[in-house]
Formats: sequence, structure tokens, C-alpha cells
Amino acid sequence: MKKLLLFVVMLAFMIVAAACGSGNEEATTETNEQTASDQTEATEDETEEDATSDLSGSVVVDGSGTVYPLMSVIAEEYMYTEQENVSVEVSRAGTSAGFGRFLVENGTDFNNASRQIKDEETAEADAAGFEVMEMKVALDGLTFVINKENDWATDLTKEELISIFHHDGGVTKWSDIRPEFPDEEIKPMGPNENHGTYEFFYEKILDKEDLVDHVNLQQEYSTLVNLVSEDVNGIAFFGFGYYVNNQDKLQAVNVDFGNGPVEPSLETIGEDAQYAPFTRPVFTYLNVDNAKAKPEVLDFALFVANNVNEFAGETGFAPLPEEEVQAYVDALEGLK
Repeated sequence: MKKLLLFVVMLAFMIVAAACGSGNEEATTETNEQTASDQTEATEDETEEDATSDLSGSVVVDGSGTVYPLMSVIAEEYMYTEQENVSVEVSRAGTSAGFGRFLVENGTDFNNASRQIKDEETAEADAAGFEVMEMKVALDGLTFVINKENDWATDLTKEELISIFHHDGGVTKWSDIRPEFPDEEIKPMGPNENHGTYEFFYEKILDKEDLVDHVNLQQEYSTLVNLVSEDVNGIAFFGFGYYVNNQDKLQAVNVDFGNGPVEPSLETIGEDAQYAPFTRPVFTYLNVDNAKAKPEVLDFALFVANNVNEFAGETGFAPLPEEEVQAYVDALEGLK
């Protein structure tokens, strides 16, 4: 009887042990399956992240000298914080010259512009076989700058400024503007025809009337800064950002549009602000086909759209309304 009882106890123990072993095996199997599933999901997430975080290649940007400071800062931030293996080259041939490089087969990826693209330029893109996307990036104020020693022309009316540069303005000396001004010849200056700033001034401010014959037009904005800083009778026009970066050498003219002089600033520049008559949007244009074919181009475009307002102010531009920026982000996301 003792042997029989011992056998029954051992048999019961073996059945319980077998059941526990089976349960542990099932639990282990389930755990292993869950771990494998988690690892698969993690791998998929990592793969998706790697698709955007490990980009390489190059992005080529050219065009407007006015937009150059803004786009170059964004490019540096992108390469430093987002995609260290992507090279973003930003040049400044000028709006029109930049379009010449952009509107051709195998051209640049972006063209910065301080004016809108023209119909004939859009036709060139069609002929080259690619789609162009316009992206407004900021608001700029056309700024007139004078020598630091000029203490008479610090406040001028819009009409007085136009008369200095208009071929029929009847102005050659400061005293032609106001009798109390010096009887000295004015030295008008500005960017040349390669620049959208020139075209904006010619088309929107002068209503497509010729500039004075003796105007000194230059390719480089830095040259204009130096010329005005060295000549007390010099006066030039360019984007607000270049003035901001050279306030130690120049002073801006406050413009009276009819309600008293307005100083160009980030607070007054805007399409509905006090400096509105001399406010203009600035752009970058994207080769959509390149963005679809090269992930690094689209990724940089999205970085620009998502971050441009953050960098606008520090480079002398007024930011865009957030809803306008979001519309560009949505359009770019749709290219994926």
C-alpha cells in the first residue's frame, strides 16, 4: 500500500509538472512572438526614419542676392542639425541670372527671386519639361540708404525719392529737391538688371519709366554699401536686410507716404503695415520634378517651409502669416 500511495503521488506530481511546463512553454512562445513582433515594428520604424535621417547628395540654390542671406542661414542650419550628409550650395547670381540657370534641363533645384516669375520664364520651364512651384518665403522692404554724414535727406517723401531716380524727375542736385539742401550733385545708385530688386523698382515704383542716365548700377550689393559709405552725396536702394547688416556704415531714409515719415523696420514692413507701399514679397522657386526624383531636394524644401519664419527676422525680413506657410508645407507633403 505504501508503494502504491507513493506511485500515485509521483504520478500526480508528474502531471502537474507537465502542465506547468506546457504553460511556461506557451508563455515563452507568446513572449518570443511578441518580442519578434516588437522588433519587426521597431525595424520598420527605424527604416522609415533612416529614409529621411540618412539622406545624402546635393541641393543647388541660386538667384536673388536679396534672398541670399535668408536662404544661406537656413541651408547652414539644415546641414548642421538635420542632414549632415547633404550639401546645400547657395549662390547669388541675381534673380534673372538665376532663372537662367534654373529654367533649363538639368538646372538648379531652387531659384531665389525678389520678384515673381514672368510668363515667358514659366514658358521656358514648360519647354524644358518640368513643373515649377512658387514659394513665398518672406516680406522685404525696399530701403533707400544714405551716407552717415548726410544730415539733410534723412526724411524724404515717396515722390522726392522717385524724382532722384526717374529720368524725368528734374533732379540732379540736392537743392533741386528742397532749396535748403546742399547745392551738391546727387549720386544715385542701385543694383543692376540681373537683380529682381532692380526690376521691382523699375516696374512697381517707376511704372516702367527709365532711370536717370547717370545712375550707377552694380552687380554686388557690397559694392553699393561701400560706394555710399564713402560718398556723402550717395544714395542707393536695396533690400532691408542689407541695410540691417550694414547699419554701422549707412543710415536709412525715413519715407513719408502721406502721413509722416516712416522708418523701415520689421514692425513697419508688411503688406498692410505703414511701409506697405515699399513692401514686396520675396520667393524661392522649386523644380518639382527634381523634388520628386531626389529626396534630399524635397526634404530641404520642407525644412525651408517649416523654418523660414524662424530665420526671417534675424536676416532682415518680416515673416509670413502662419496659414500661408502651412499651405506650402501641405503642398510639399503632397509630393511625397
